[in-house]
Amino acid sequence: MKKALLSITLGLAAATAMAAWPSKTVTLVVPFPPGGSTDMIARIISSQLGAKIGGTVVVDNKPGATGTIGTAAVARSAPDGHTLLVSSLGPFVIAPHLMKVQYDALKDLDPITVAVQAPNVLVVPAASKLKSLAEVLAYLKANPGKMSFASSGAGSSDHLTAELFWQQTGTSGLHVPYKGGGPVMTDLLGNQVDSSFMNINTAMPQIKSGKLRALVITGDKRSPLLPSVPTLQESGVKGADVYSWQAVAGPHGLPADVKAKLHKAIVEILSEPATKAKLLDLGFEMVLDSPEAFAKYQAAEYSRWQKLITERKITAD
Repeated sequence: MKKALLSITLGLAAATAMAAWPSKTVTLVVPFPPGGSTDMIARIISSQLGAKIGGTVVVDNKPGATGTIGTAAVARSAPDGHTLLVSSLGPFVIAPHLMKVQYDALKDLDPITVAVQAPNVLVVPAASKLKSLAEVLAYLKANPGKMSFASSGAGSSDHLTAELFWQQTGTSGLHVPYKGGGPVMTDLLGNQVDSSFMNINTAMPQIKSGKLRALVITGDKRSPLLPSVPTLQESGVKGADVYSWQAVAGPHGLPADVKAKLHKAIVEILSEPATKAKLLDLGFEMVLDSPEAFAKYQAAEYSRWQKLITERKITAD
């Protein structure tokens, strides 16, 4: 009898605790400095999430170690739905293969949804003699290791895209790592480097202004922002599709009902017509997949980048 009463009491307590969510401020941890794409997605979500769930929501930027410090903080937090992670793909599927991290990306985080994705685009300065991917490939084959490909840092998405491109085309280029995307753009515009596999969001203003030339898209379909620019696939390069993406997760063990409420709210926020149009105009494509689909995708991406990093002997800065 006592055991039965205890079970009922505990069950009621648990139900009350879950029903009371959120019982305090919900924090969206962004493991990067303010101002980037991931921060923007987090702030769009936070601006409406409070009203959706009936609580207060804030964004907390915890940068450092390519996003792994903030990610580890979320992984270590209580799985009660009050601390969430909004991050790009790096801490989820790339950084664990390049450095020692204080979390297991596949076990310590509870996936909620991949919010958005955006392809990379191979760009060259407007003054470049290279006008197409075919010309790039011909040059690379005639001049192995000579054409420079700038990236925002060793192990970054733009670096790994270049490595994957070289691997799949049987070519080689010269990787020039910078500390961040700003210096990459400066030297591209100044004709100090030959090219970069740049995120479409970053590249679009300079492509529109005519200062950069877009040669090929890394997505599996053409971008509505650059409808005349072909994909790698249709240009004959297979197995090199790459998307950068931003996703939402929590610490492992989130209550199922809390996760469901968060997923529903985030999908509603990012599906709102004005928000969706704004993001599409910036080059983001809506994903908004289920937690189960996100988990499957993360595992596939984790394995894919681990294989490339190992085979190409890639190391972090």
